[in-house]
Amino acid sequence: MPTPTVTAQQTPRALRFVFFALLAAAASGCAASGRGAEAVATNAAGDPLVSTFSIAAVDPATGEMGVAVQSKFPNVRSVVPWAEGGVGAVATQSFARLDYGRKGLELMRLGATAPEALAILLREDPAPESRQVGIVDAQGNAASWTGAQAFEWRGGLVGQSGGGAAPAGPGVVVTGAGYTAQGNILVSEATVRAMADTFESAEGTLAGRLLAALVAGGAAGGDKRGEQSAALLVVRPGAGYDGDDRTVDISVYDHPTPLAELARLYALNDLYFTDSDPADMVPVTPEIARELQTIWAARGFYDGPVDGEVDAQFQQLLADYMGWENYDLRIDEVTSVDLAAGETLRIDREVLRDIREVFSEGRYR
Repeated sequence: MPTPTVTAQQTPRALRFVFFALLAAAASGCAASGRGAEAVATNAAGDPLVSTFSIAAVDPATGEMGVAVQSKFPNVRSVVPWAEGGVGAVATQSFARLDYGRKGLELMRLGATAPEALAILLREDPAPESRQVGIVDAQGNAASWTGAQAFEWRGGLVGQSGGGAAPAGPGVVVTGAGYTAQGNILVSEATVRAMADTFESAEGTLAGRLLAALVAGGAAGGDKRGEQSAALLVVRPGAGYDGDDRTVDISVYDHPTPLAELARLYALNDLYFTDSDPADMVPVTPEIARELQTIWAARGFYDGPVDGEVDAQFQQLLADYMGWENYDLRIDEVTSVDLAAGETLRIDREVLRDIREVFSEGRYR
């Protein structure tokens, strides 16, 4: 299936659900999974083969860093992607060695650049020719390594400060800026090229660009053995729920079409774990108020009149209902309205749509 030309940045943000739907459709058209009960291969040191394509990237403008990955290996989130806010991000794959994630972040936390950290880790590795690693730091530096013993097709592309990407073939550390895309046991080089091209041309949040790049890689061929799991991890210091660094942390453990599932879950993450966009706030008219009161009454949340009156009591009920339904990060825009001063109560159109869909589809008890 051809990869759609889409961007993650659309206004109002409700239109971004169209973007996620297109991503899911593209992902559903990727190579057949070919999932069987195969034994996981290991190298001489006993490290598991994680046949994978991934992209690690940093957005110096926002401070976000992250990794998107898909693999013919279950629960890839537990192995490949590593990231720490204000420090860096690492993708460790092929015959994966977790120290590239753990120690890589530690080295960058202590001041090493991404290329410096990778050089140290390779020197300490008893089997570097089995590995594949992509690493970025908070300053925008990037580096990639593919060992000669990684299975073909293997290699990557590393973004460059002047634009474009440098090829990262086996046996050589390649450095650059912004991002590094890599893969092993791929159908062809087209997978990493599609990831790099899509990431460079996409707009919007880092998470949206990473996801678009990963889907494009799958549509270009992906892992020659098929699909099984996927993950998306993005961090920024203190920007996640309750001050956590993780703004996006999604894992598809085992699925026939993990990229499509990852896109679906990312849309949910956008709804429940991001703040409202002011452009998406719409006035609560008497008609909308009556509709909400009807839904609340049917769900046993409300036993008052269905009169469409938008007053302080309605405002509190709306805030409480949003908390009940886990729209926690979008409540402030409701509670901060001063009705007594003549301000208009507004609701996020994404929240309103989800409330309607949950009710009409009976997705509640």
